[in-house]
Amino acid sequence: MYPQAPWTLQGYAYQTLQLLECDRVRPLIPAELNIVSVFPEKTIGGIYLSNYGAGSVLEYSELIVIAGLVSYAGKFGGWVSHIYVDNPDSIAGGREIWGLPKEMAEFTWTDRCVTVRQGDRILCCLKYHRQNFGLPIPLGASSFSSLGSNLLLFPAQLKAHLSLVSSELKIPPESPFEGLNISQPWLTVRADQMELTVSAPSIVGQTLKFNVV
Repeated sequence: MYPQAPWTLQGYAYQTLQLLECDRVRPLIPAELNIVSVFPEKTIGGIYLSNYGAGSVLEYSELIVIAGLVSYAGKFGGWVSHIYVDNPDSIAGGREIWGLPKEMAEFTWTDRCVTVRQGDRILCCLKYHRQNFGLPIPLGASSFSSLGSNLLLFPAQLKAHLSLVSSELKIPPESPFEGLNISQPWLTVRADQMELTVSAPSIVGQTLKFNVV
């Protein structure tokens, strides 16, 4: 009931960047992957919040927690430790194509804030001040995941108008990823007029952990 890869998604998104402690994220990342330190004992991660609307292969909202920058066999990418959406077809496709641990959640979007919940539990809340000016910038990035015993790597290409925004991130104690100790963003980017293409994964190695299907 879900489209095959690649998925093309259109809408808008917010990406925060934070420094995370390597010791805290290590239990969430397969041992086969090396954590890339950008400062002593620190890696880079963040929160990605998006709303995919008309023109997308599926329409849904998404919360992605990037627990760190990692490498394997000379390849670099992010590691997604938590991911939430509000469309069951997105859950099925994310798990069965990319091996991503997608779960259901509820998203409330306003002009100044997005709040993500699972039932009565708040996962996170991002407050922001929107900007009207953005530069059209293409970007590319890759992420690792695992499916069964296979370690996967998949690329994503982004076309969007990007602008810097001020933001405030709240992650309550009951949130499943509160233990990552994600601090206030030192950088938050808004993507408008966004077209995101997520390609099918390729197998780059083997892992004995983190099968989510």
